Amino acid sequence: MPERSRFYGIVIKMYFGDHDPPHFHAEYAEDRAVINIDTLAVLGGRLPPRALGLVAEWAALHQEELRQAWQKAKKLEPAGKIAPLP
Repeated sequence: MPERSRFYGIVIKMYFGDHDPPHFHAEYAEDRAVINIDTLAVLGGRLPPRALGLVAEWAALHQEELRQAWQKAKKLEPAGKIAPLP
């Protein structure tokens, strides 16, 4: 299952064997964005400003966990869940 976290209506996903650079997918309603794990820059898509701010806050708190999950996903290993924003 690609879902890593869910909070405030935002779903964070990471797919097995996905392409570089290391990134995750954030979904909010019908909006989607791809976020670089290292820089937290939006690589593609868009999210409403408030949702993007929450994603950036969450990702900054869990950046090392995201890197580890990316490495596992690249090896087709279960990457596990990451805690949501409180």
